Amino acid sequence: MFRFTTAGESHGRALVAVVEGLPAGLAVEVEQINRELERRQWGYGRGGRMKIEKDRVEILGGVRHGLTLGSPVALTIENKDWANWTDVMSAAPGDAPEEKMRRVRRPRPGHADLAGGLKYSSRDLRDILERASARETAARVACGALAKQLLAAFGCEIRSHVAQLGGVPGSPLEVSWEQICAIPDDAPLRCADVEAQERMVALVDETKREGDTLGGVFEVVARGVVAGLGSHASWDAKLDGRLARAFMSIPAVKAVSIGAGVEGASLRGSQVHDEIGYDRDARAFTRPTNRAGGLEGGMTNGEELRVRGFLKPISTLRRALASVDIETKEEQRAAFERSDVTAVPAAGVIGEAMMALVLCEAMREKFGGDSMAEMRRNFDSYREQLRAY
Repeated sequence: MFRFTTAGESHGRALVAVVEGLPAGLAVEVEQINRELERRQWGYGRGGRMKIEKDRVEILGGVRHGLTLGSPVALTIENKDWANWTDVMSAAPGDAPEEKMRRVRRPRPGHADLAGGLKYSSRDLRDILERASARETAARVACGALAKQLLAAFGCEIRSHVAQLGGVPGSPLEVSWEQICAIPDDAPLRCADVEAQERMVALVDETKREGDTLGGVFEVVARGVVAGLGSHASWDAKLDGRLARAFMSIPAVKAVSIGAGVEGASLRGSQVHDEIGYDRDARAFTRPTNRAGGLEGGMTNGEELRVRGFLKPISTLRRALASVDIETKEEQRAAFERSDVTAVPAAGVIGEAMMALVLCEAMREKFGGDSMAEMRRNFDSYREQLRAY
């Protein structure tokens, strides 16, 4: 079984994560995890929190001399802003002075504030927003970086790009794997189209001046995914469903599309389904198109896996929307602390992590093995089975 969990609040002492099910003997590159954390913080339109936090991971257990032990891997990421929030977020019992509590009573439309307050009967909405914050995704990215390292050992690589931001361009970009790989590391919005990216940057500037926020579309692509991950046999084993759940769990994602996705609903079957061929030299089945996005019947088919996430505009606006004080019931403007104008590039990095975690789970289901050597033998045997089919 492969699984992960995270703990921690946005302004608490640290974020914590535990990853279970990695085979023994996987080489772990800590700097690669830190690089993924840095990518999550990058992107034009990010807010002031990114200037405070410089995320670095510390491995507390499950790794010895750079190799996994087969036991749970424990990770932690320090919250540097904790120094400014020790009274507010202290775990110790006792009442801090009211002026230091930073209580939140004006819920933000579009956020978890009010629904969470109602559910957990909390009169201070900070109890909700601290955990609901997208800050939690830093821990997910660290877990996903471990999953990426396992997948890379079996020839699978995952990348993302921004396909649309705030309606620019008019329809999401269709780009190749090579175009995604060619995006410079310092690209402000991780977009493959330079002209479109310039217009996106201008739109972010305009939106910031107006005190508003922007959403957009990111696409995550996996290459080198072996055919046969997932299953058609049970509804909860279908990999497309599991990926959709994972992507929908990313804060602010309101829709998910695989392959042709929504566009395919308005076309005829002859325009959507990928015809099948066979390459005798490579001893492999081929498809001239990939409108299915690498998934058929809930299983990978060996083509590139392509999943898009549709991000709503961030719900914390500098020009706050109308709300109500939960104590007085009087009309008020929603609470505001700090906010990004947009976080679509970061959402793409989080999407990479979530795809890696889902694929890692599917790989462990399919090939098992307590050690990397055993998993490798099982994987190689299956690849021979595919070539002999």
